[in-house]
Amino acid sequence: MKFLFIFIPCFIFAQQTQFVDFKSVSAKLNIDTNERSVSGSVNYDFEVLKPIDTIKIDAQNMTFSDLRINGKEIIYLNTGKQLQLVFTFQKGKNKLAFDYKAIPKQTLYFVGSAATDDLQIWTQGQGKYTSNWFPSFDDVNEKVIFNLGVSFNSDYEVISNGILKNKSINNKVAHWQYQMQKPMSSYLLMLAIGKFVKHVEKSKSGIPLEMYLEPNDFGKLEPTYRYSKRMFDFLETAIGVKYPWQIYKQIPVRDFLYAGMENTSATLFSSRYVVDSIGFEDRNYTNVNAHELAHQWFGDLVTAESGKHHWLQEGFATYYALLAEREIYGDDYFYSKLYQSAQQIKYASRTDSIPVLNEKASSLSFYQKGAWALFVLHESIGDKKFKKAVKNYLKKHSFETVNTQDFFDEINKVSDFDTDKFSKVWLQETVINNQHINELLGKNKAMKLLLEVEKLKKKPLTEKEAFFAEILNSDVYFTVKEVIVNQLKNEDFEAKKQLLLLALGTKNSQVRQAVTASMPKIPADFRIEYETLLSDKSYQTQEIALYYLWNNFAEFRSDYLNLSKYWVGFNDYNLKTLWLSLAISTPDYAVDKTKLIKELVDYSSPNYEAITRQNALEKLINFKLIDDTVLINLVNATTHHMWQFSKFGRDNIRSLLKNKEMRASFERILPYLNEKEQFQLNRLLN
Repeated sequence: MKFLFIFIPCFIFAQQTQFVDFKSVSAKLNIDTNERSVSGSVNYDFEVLKPIDTIKIDAQNMTFSDLRINGKEIIYLNTGKQLQLVFTFQKGKNKLAFDYKAIPKQTLYFVGSAATDDLQIWTQGQGKYTSNWFPSFDDVNEKVIFNLGVSFNSDYEVISNGILKNKSINNKVAHWQYQMQKPMSSYLLMLAIGKFVKHVEKSKSGIPLEMYLEPNDFGKLEPTYRYSKRMFDFLETAIGVKYPWQIYKQIPVRDFLYAGMENTSATLFSSRYVVDSIGFEDRNYTNVNAHELAHQWFGDLVTAESGKHHWLQEGFATYYALLAEREIYGDDYFYSKLYQSAQQIKYASRTDSIPVLNEKASSLSFYQKGAWALFVLHESIGDKKFKKAVKNYLKKHSFETVNTQDFFDEINKVSDFDTDKFSKVWLQETVINNQHINELLGKNKAMKLLLEVEKLKKKPLTEKEAFFAEILNSDVYFTVKEVIVNQLKNEDFEAKKQLLLLALGTKNSQVRQAVTASMPKIPADFRIEYETLLSDKSYQTQEIALYYLWNNFAEFRSDYLNLSKYWVGFNDYNLKTLWLSLAISTPDYAVDKTKLIKELVDYSSPNYEAITRQNALEKLINFKLIDDTVLINLVNATTHHMWQFSKFGRDNIRSLLKNKEMRASFERILPYLNEKEQFQLNRLLN
C-alpha cells in the first residue's frame, strides 16, 4: 500500500494456526444499500491438525444463524468480536456452514447513492480489518482461498478477487461468482461495486489486465493507465517469478481512504489519479500503479508475519516500483527519486528514534528507508545475485508468511555479504551514513552535480551565479535546475532575475512550476514573463500562477478572470473553485455574484468527493464567504470516513469557534444537523 498499516496477530491466533488450518471459503452475499448491510451464507473448509475444543473466527458486530459443522448443529458463542465454535474437535477435515449479517461501521464503504446514480461500494481491509464485513481472520498468518459470490442490481459492475467464473441475471438482479485458486490473508479480500466500463489488455505472459473507469471518465483511459502493461511485463521479468494470480484488475473508486490498495489480483486506487494528459504532468498514477502491482508478489504472494517485518512488503514494493519507473523514465529519474527520499530520511533521523525493524516504525522508515536498504543491498552484491536471492525467496515461501531472516537466508546462500552488519546499520539503527548515501548517489552524473549545487547553499549568489547559469543553460536533468530555483528564493530579485529568466526558458514544466511557486510577490517588471505561466500545460502551475497574479496586480484581475473563466483543472475542480472564489472577491468584476457563491458552496456539499469539498471549503473560509450552508457542510465533513477530511473539518471549526459570532452561528445551526453531525459539533462546542 501507499500508506502505512501494521499487523499484530493476536497470541490466540498464533496458537490457533498450529491447531487448525482453514483451507477455503465460498460465500453468497447480498448488499442492502438502504440499510448499508451485508448478509449471506458462508461455507468454510478446514482441517484440524491437533485436537482443540474452541475454534475462533473474527467477526465484528455480526449476527449468525443456521450454523452447522459437517451438517450438524453445534454450540457457538458470538462475543461481538469473534465467532467461537465450541466442540471437542479431533484431527481431520471439516465443513462449516452458517448465515450471517453485518452493518459495518468501517471497512465496507458506501459512497454516493442509487438515487443520484453515483453509488459506489468498496472495501478496505488492511488496517481496518475485513472481519468488519466478512467473518474471516485478522491474523495474516491464516491464509485462505476465497471464492465470493455477490448478488446486486444488474445495472452495476461487481468486482472481487480472482476470475469471474459465472454471471447470471434474474429480474434485474445479477449474481457474480468469483473464484481464486491460491490462498491469501483475509485483509486482501475485496469488493467493489459501481457503474464502471472495462478495458482489457494482455501481458506478455498472457495474464488479462482489466482496467476500469467510470463511463464519464473513459476518455481519460490512456493517461490514467499509461505504462500499465509495460510495467507489468517489466516486473515479471525483473522479479523473475511469474505473476502469481490468474488476472489483474485495477479500479478507481471515489473517496478512497488512501492512494491505493493491493488487494490480491484487484487493486483499488483513489479516483484523484484519474487524469487527462495535462493532469498527468502533476498527478499521475504511475508510481502508485507500480507500487500496488509489486505488492502482488511482495505482500500478497509472501506476507510479513508481523508488523515488525512490514518493510518486507512496503520496502520491496517501493523499491520495485522505482525500478519499474526507471525502465520508463531513465536513470536520472531513478536517482533523483532516491535523492529525494534520502533527504527525507536524513531530516527524519534527527528526531525519529524507531528503526525499520519495529512494528511502530514510521511509514517513511517502512517505505523509503526500506527501499534504500534494498538499493544498498542490490548495489553491494550485484544484480545477478540479488535477482537470484529474491527469486528463491519468493519461490520458497509462496503463499506463506515470512520474516526478515527468511530473506537474509537467501541472500546468504548466493553471497558472502554480511547481512548481520547490514541489518544493524539499515534496519536496526536510525543513524544515517550520509557519506555512503552520497557515494551511491554520486554514481549518477546529474546527482553528482546536484550534490555540488547543494554544497553552495550558503555561498553568496555572486560566487555561484555563473555556475548556476551554466547548469540552467545545459541539458542536465530538471531536478538539478529545480534545486537551483529553490536556492534563489530568498535572494534579491534584481540579483536573481536573469537566472529566473533562464529557468523559465528551459521550457521544462517542473522547473517552470518551481519558479511559479517561488514568487508569491511578483515585481511589476516581471509580470509579463510570469504571465506566460498561465499557458503552461499544468493545472498545478496554472492554479499557483492565477492566484499570485490576481493577488499582485489588482488592475489586471478582470483580464486574468476572463482568461481562466472556463478552466476546470483536475477532477477535484481545483481551477474552477479558485476561479469562483477570485471572481466573487473581485469587486468590479461584472458577474452574478449570488449565482457564483451558490455554485462554490455546492462544491463544498456532500454532492462531491472529499477532495473537491475541501478545495471549496478552504476557499470559502479563506475568502470569508461563510454562511449557514457553508457551516453545515463543514460540520458534515467531521463525519466523513476519510480521516484527513474529517480532521480538516474539526480543525477549521475549532479555529472559527474562537470568534464569538461564529460560535453563535454554529449554535444556531445545531437543530438542522443530523444525529452524527450534532454529536461532532457538540464535542467541539464543549
